[in-house]
Amino acid sequence: MTWQTESLDLDAYLRRIDHPRTGASVETLHSLHAAHVRAIPFENVDVILGTHPGLEFDAIQAKLVGRQRGGYCYEHALLFAAVLEELGFEVERRVARVQPHKSGPRTHMLLLVRVDGQEFLADVGFGAGMMHPMPLKDGAVVDQAGWDHKLTVEDDVWTLSKRTPDGWVPMHASDNEPQRLIDYEVYHHYVSSHPSSPFSTKLVVMRLDQGISRRLVGDQLTIEHADGRTTERTIGTQELETVLKDLDIVLSPEEADRLRLVVEHQ
Repeated sequence: MTWQTESLDLDAYLRRIDHPRTGASVETLHSLHAAHVRAIPFENVDVILGTHPGLEFDAIQAKLVGRQRGGYCYEHALLFAAVLEELGFEVERRVARVQPHKSGPRTHMLLLVRVDGQEFLADVGFGAGMMHPMPLKDGAVVDQAGWDHKLTVEDDVWTLSKRTPDGWVPMHASDNEPQRLIDYEVYHHYVSSHPSSPFSTKLVVMRLDQGISRRLVGDQLTIEHADGRTTERTIGTQELETVLKDLDIVLSPEEADRLRLVVEHQ
């Protein structure tokens, strides 16, 4: 099966995330994962503007690396998988059901990565959530930039949960079923166009760094700290471009004008 990754420009990607070229190891997986999340935003601007280029690898690379933009899970994970394989990691592309304890869809892309005789779930495209890969071990708990996350397994289904004041809350659940590029194209079609999808109707930008999570959903900016402090405010359309720049989203003047109109009517 081809994932169309022959055109990967590894050096350009490593410059984008400010990471040296290193061989495959557990340490490299952790440092690459964190560098990717810090450098490349989670965002759905092109979906909202109706200009998403699709999931062809060249289009993803041109957008996330060449244009220094962000994307959502399929773009992040398809790019990261290609990089890992080029560096010598063994990668399986997977899909997860979001909010499996509710009515969440089975549409989220993540990766199973093998290195040095160990297995990890790598998830660089789960919004403002995952800074580090999770060891594929039942009961494994990892501090994700200040928020504990845990993996549990039952009947070969791995559930990722986040510790909250109300206890462990499931984030997503994945199994061992292999995926094809066409599968992600189908998921992408639903996520980017169905009226019930949270990404087809509202601007979503998420950024994660140590101890701080920033989320812009529509015109609502939420800043959450790992110590429990949270601030929320409504941003005006006149400050939208400035807020986006603070979240590492730089748009052309035309894109900024069109997005401002969209947000006004959300």
